[in-house]
Amino acid sequence: MQTPEQNRDGRHDFDFLLGRWRVENCRLRHRLQDNHEWENFEATQHNQALPGGIGNYDDFIAASWRPGFTGMSLRLFNPHARLWSIYWLDNLSGGLNASGQLLPPVLGKFENGIGIFEADDELDGRAIRVRYTWSDIKPDSACWEQAMSADGGQSWEMNWRMRFRRTA
Repeated sequence: MQTPEQNRDGRHDFDFLLGRWRVENCRLRHRLQDNHEWENFEATQHNQALPGGIGNYDDFIAASWRPGFTGMSLRLFNPHARLWSIYWLDNLSGGLNASGQLLPPVLGKFENGIGIFEADDELDGRAIRVRYTWSDIKPDSACWEQAMSADGGQSWEMNWRMRFRRTA
């Protein structure tokens, strides 16, 4: 049983994502290059809780897009800051920099049913800002979008949308 404080602090905000999903992807081929060519592909995802309520993780398998590619999101909740850290890992880089350390996560939280998570990042050697947005969350569906900004967040280019449909 959850206490009222646990209900409000955000630690259960990603519980909707637990389980198995079919994911429809629409991804911009070239980011921050005024490109309008999109690729569409399907993926599967299985999301599981981490012990002790500290977060969750999932796999991302898109065999028709990139055979052999495997991705993973690791979501960790900080109860003191009431913020989520989301790390992206894959079998190409491990989610690690050249020194072998985890790349920085996007940070954020849910407010009014929408989750916004941001971080400074790098794309092709230039500094950018990246944003993940979770919205339209229902028991059997959800939407995730990734956007990037090359001007410090003054303008954003949405470059990846995932539509999640729960599977049995």
